[in-house]
Amino acid sequence: MIDTFTELDALRERVRSWKRDGLRVAFVPTMGNLHDGHFSLVKLARTHADRVVASVFVNPTQFGPNEDFARYPRTPDADARGLEAAGCDALWLPSVEAMYPYGVEATVRVQVPNVTATLEGASRPGHFDGVATVVSRLFNQVQPDVAVFGRKDYQQLAVVRYMVRDLAFPIEIVGADIVREANGLAMSSRNQYLSADERAQAAQISRCLAAMADAVRAGEPREAVEAGASQRLVEAGFDPDYAVLRRPDLTVPATGETGSMVALIAARLGRTRLIDNLEFTA
Repeated sequence: MIDTFTELDALRERVRSWKRDGLRVAFVPTMGNLHDGHFSLVKLARTHADRVVASVFVNPTQFGPNEDFARYPRTPDADARGLEAAGCDALWLPSVEAMYPYGVEATVRVQVPNVTATLEGASRPGHFDGVATVVSRLFNQVQPDVAVFGRKDYQQLAVVRYMVRDLAFPIEIVGADIVREANGLAMSSRNQYLSADERAQAAQISRCLAAMADAVRAGEPREAVEAGASQRLVEAGFDPDYAVLRRPDLTVPATGETGSMVALIAARLGRTRLIDNLEFTA
């Protein structure tokens, strides 16, 4: 039976009791409205620890003024059932007041330089400040030994790794593979905003990523690959924010460079903004 906590002192006492017993604690932070991709994070966390804590908190500081904070779906009862079935031991459900006791506007903020300056950081100003701020608070609240994040949010994972190293959090960060629907669409809570036709159309993103990897392996220049991917997305009915090739650390590869790379796409389909990526070796 999963235990749900809404008071920080009670959660901390539970975690302390586990650690007094010599148990290793894993943490999976989420914004709720959970799906199989989230539950796969819990299952992976279980392989790295004896006990698993998940949080559900729709974080206002990582949404921009024209983004979907108000309509972000909240399904706490279904989330709790799914987390329990996935093997989660405790659910942390903080209120906005518990997370930001001085209010959202007066909160201490964490800013991560360099890795936040491009891609999602450029498209969504302030987004990663909100992510770093809430994740640092959650780490302090839960005090886990290991935390699991999905690779679908590739840049977010890079931001968390940077922050953990720079601030010396004693936490191991584990990246989990992307979970995809049958047609290749990366699982996301935002997929439910898509119509049936749009959901089928959205599978073009993963196909475009695969085509980008194939083009790099065939020797096409990076600029041509990126331009071709953007054009392909436009022709498929998307409004792309970016379709780019990067090194694993998100720096720009040199012309003709080989080795480990990642292709990343962010594009709007109707009212819904989708992101995806593909790691590959050229």
